[in-house]
Amino acid sequence: MTSMTIVESSVKPGLMAFQAGAEDQAQVHELILQTARWLHSKGSTQWGKLLKGKDDHNLGGAISRGEVIIFRKSEGHSLAGSMILQQQPSAWDRKLWGLNEADSEPGTAVYLHRLVVDRDSTGKGLGRELMQWIEQGIHFTGKDRIRLDCIAGNDKLSEFYRQCGYTYIGETNGYNVFEKMLTEM
Repeated sequence: MTSMTIVESSVKPGLMAFQAGAEDQAQVHELILQTARWLHSKGSTQWGKLLKGKDDHNLGGAISRGEVIIFRKSEGHSLAGSMILQQQPSAWDRKLWGLNEADSEPGTAVYLHRLVVDRDSTGKGLGRELMQWIEQGIHFTGKDRIRLDCIAGNDKLSEFYRQCGYTYIGETNGYNVFEKMLTEM
């Protein structure tokens, strides 16, 4: 289990954050696939493995570990977005961040993966609001930074992360890696 606490469940009026449960898995999976299909339609290869049935981030396992946060609209309770916040680096994270496999120290980073917004909610600033919520709406025991990555050719997404205050650390294996220090632990 994770050691995180939602300290502010309201992202904004009409939008609430919850820790996902097993009953949310199918809906979250479909939201992620919706985003992968949209990326593919724009010519991006990012998340392409998902369209072939391969889930590198093990959504079911992430939900059972309490790492998936969902965002529901108050009206109708429809899913507006979701994200995975891993407190232990995955094999993927270890590779990108140059972490030693044998290192048992958990580190002080939280790894953000699969941030998605419902296609009907895009273009309205929701992604930025969810990124801000990570810093103010949730507390991680013993963690002082958020790390994330995106495919190196996705300039628009890289610029979005910069605008959200993330520092570009560099490119590793064709992926841009970013980090942001949390103001309070």
